[in-house]
Amino acid sequence: MALHSAVSDITARISERSRPTRSAYLEQLRAASTRAPSVDRMGCANLAHAVAGIPLDDRFKIVTQHAPNIGIVTAYNDMLSAHAPLQSYPALIKDEARKLGATAQVAGGVPAMCDGVTQGTSGMELSLFSRDVIAMATAVALSHDMFDAALMLGVCDKIVPGLLIGALQFGHLPTVFVPAGPMPSGLPNKEKARVREQAAQGLVGREAMLEAELKSYHSPGTCTFYGTANSNQMLLEAMGLHVPGTAFVAPGGALRDELTREAVRTVLGKPTQFSAGLASEGKLAPSGGSVVREATSVGAKCRPIGQIVDERAIVNAMVALLATGGSTNHLIHWVAVARAAGIVIDWNDFSALSDVVPLLTHVYPNGSADVNQFQAAGGTGLVIRELLDAGFMHEDVLTVRECGIREYTREPALVGSSSSGSLLAWHDAGDSKDDTIVRPVASPFSPSGGLKLLQGNLGRSVIKVSAVPDDRHLIEAPARVFDSQEALLAAFNTGELERNCEENAARGVVCVVRWQGPQANGMPELHKLTPPLAVLQGKGFRVALVTDGRMSGASGKVPAAIHVSPEAAAGGPLAKVRDGDVIRVDAVAGELLVLVLEAEWAARPVDLMPDDLRQRNGIGMGRELFTGMRRHALTAEEGALSWM
Repeated sequence: MALHSAVSDITARISERSRPTRSAYLEQLRAASTRAPSVDRMGCANLAHAVAGIPLDDRFKIVTQHAPNIGIVTAYNDMLSAHAPLQSYPALIKDEARKLGATAQVAGGVPAMCDGVTQGTSGMELSLFSRDVIAMATAVALSHDMFDAALMLGVCDKIVPGLLIGALQFGHLPTVFVPAGPMPSGLPNKEKARVREQAAQGLVGREAMLEAELKSYHSPGTCTFYGTANSNQMLLEAMGLHVPGTAFVAPGGALRDELTREAVRTVLGKPTQFSAGLASEGKLAPSGGSVVREATSVGAKCRPIGQIVDERAIVNAMVALLATGGSTNHLIHWVAVARAAGIVIDWNDFSALSDVVPLLTHVYPNGSADVNQFQAAGGTGLVIRELLDAGFMHEDVLTVRECGIREYTREPALVGSSSSGSLLAWHDAGDSKDDTIVRPVASPFSPSGGLKLLQGNLGRSVIKVSAVPDDRHLIEAPARVFDSQEALLAAFNTGELERNCEENAARGVVCVVRWQGPQANGMPELHKLTPPLAVLQGKGFRVALVTDGRMSGASGKVPAAIHVSPEAAAGGPLAKVRDGDVIRVDAVAGELLVLVLEAEWAARPVDLMPDDLRQRNGIGMGRELFTGMRRHALTAEEGALSWM
């Protein structure tokens, strides 16, 4: 199938725009890749320090045999359920590396915070910038410059983008990302959301609320809703940075262990090879068949990550995000990831792609299914195959494997064992097993993607519409302006917001929550606002949220114009809005407007961020250490970068 003309045009536009920065990046990559091997270029004392703590056999391999050495960068901690399984990975990786005549060292750990733990607290104001801290920590780990390849161990929200940004600074290294997989399904996500809404109304107490949450988040593994963490995994598959089909395989089993070993084989250029059923060129077997692969010492070289992540790979990730109704956070994170590879994308590119890319999945919060049900229905393999077959993804891209992105249309399984260990097999994802969860391009849930660009006299913003009821895509109602999410919650709890809705002709309210951007307070997620606003919407009121902050990747059914740029703290238009101003949030026409006479709006003064709020934002929970990041942060549309 020929590439869709819009995808081709958008990619060409990105490529032309990025020409100077991409060329400079590739030149940097070439310079790093032409140096002598690390053992030869390092001083004796440097080398001795690097190997002093490892077993003698590994030391001999590195120093004398010049064996390949893998740098492991891990985001392990047991505060994150998704990262708890990573504890055992380094030992397994080292064992597999030794089998292949190589070595592996834990180059470093990166911090990994859980937004679920910090949601609604002061700690959440460190969350967005933790991505850049992770990127810097990754760079520190790899700056020992002892490595011939790298494995990135991480799953969740800011962690994968941070690892990816950091890895791209060492773009000359072959690099494979290694996830852990989702926890088993617990309390259904819709039931959890129902209990949260009941709690917001005071209908259930803390005991019932805690019981529901503990049933939802109950074991090691990624949370099962399709938020930022699981969107990360979809995007990595679409970019060819995983072992194929690894994203949503459950943690702790033999298949997950073997896929982790396969990541070692892949990054060393010794992936398991096709043993039967293939054409002489090494192409995949026909759709529907299984392909058994056996370990071999001969394989295609794993390409450097800086070559893999080009304009086409970035567009493939954007398409996969839109086709699955993924997290709005990636309209910030993937802008930053692209920039780390010298590629410049913006929200116009996302919007143009969203106009043509069909929505193929309904996974919570866009539907009732969780990611385990999505995987059982066909998962990433089915989505990528459909997008490739319909011309929405570039097929002529590099991946960490030798057979290209078509490999990622298949699902892995174990089929017995051999003298070298378990055998892996990949089979075609086949047709959807449940078309209420995932559908082919021929019969999508929607002909366009799940994200829309909004713009007007309130600035530029994005809205996720894949979970918003069709009759809520246009909201026009008087504004209530809040300087914090706590103020909005207080207004809801006293019944004030409901009275606001009842007392105007629109029977609704547009809640404006400002001073939530990167420069103001680090741009926290405002997920705590979803239950009260959903309660008002459930009562028939027409409500929307407009904010320069973020919403969680799990938010959805309440229309929310988020990431408003420029932010209020930088003098953006949200700083001029007053209570009672009528605001239009129109996801159909792509408009974000305050309906005030042009002359009056131009003359209206811009509010300044209250001194007590500014002071509070910078004190406690380590926020003092992030002052420089807040001061230098770019806009949300520019990736909220603090390092440029």
